[in-house]
Amino acid sequence: MEKDFYHKIIQHNKNWVSKKLALDADFFKKLEHQQQPSLLWIGCADSRVPANEIIGAESGEVFVHRNISNMVIHSDMSLLSVLDYAVTILKVKHIIVCGHYNCGGINAAMSKQHFGILDNWIRHIKDVYRFHSKELDAITSETQKSNRFVELNIVEQVCNLAKTSIVQAAWANKQPLSIHGWVYGVGSGIIKDLGVNFSSDDDLSAIYQLNF
Repeated sequence: MEKDFYHKIIQHNKNWVSKKLALDADFFKKLEHQQQPSLLWIGCADSRVPANEIIGAESGEVFVHRNISNMVIHSDMSLLSVLDYAVTILKVKHIIVCGHYNCGGINAAMSKQHFGILDNWIRHIKDVYRFHSKELDAITSETQKSNRFVELNIVEQVCNLAKTSIVQAAWANKQPLSIHGWVYGVGSGIIKDLGVNFSSDDDLSAIYQLNF
């Protein structure tokens, strides 16, 4: 069964290439020599949330970073490296933090279960719960609590992005850059804009604003 799956995905790649070339014989040649995405997508690693597919984007249009529960952690060098490259080199104009309902990382953070090394990552998600514990503890439905936790986590991660020196340096240099928070409904396919947006450090608390 595993070999059948492996051979199937190899064949899917060949079929995909054939379809692309049928539409544009130079598609891959043009793609090979340029990368000019206007968007950085920071999303969850969940296999049900493919960044390009759910927004109808083509190859080369979206720069992507994914991790468990779409976290923006200031000591995460992988995230910071992607962010710096996207903002400083590629000059993306938009960054979207996109989480999704029924997120396994969020549900794990709501529990007291031990998950091994993953506990160290989930602790950052639990911090978000602690920030909003009064609101979340008042929700009696576990599903509704999880959904609201997902939304609040996205809001916090958008704020964390705005606090980074990478993003603030871009704003100081008058580089057009906006940050948005979205949540994706796995069961509906619909994206919801949470209305949390940053386009300058004026939107930040003064304590986080850096002087350049």
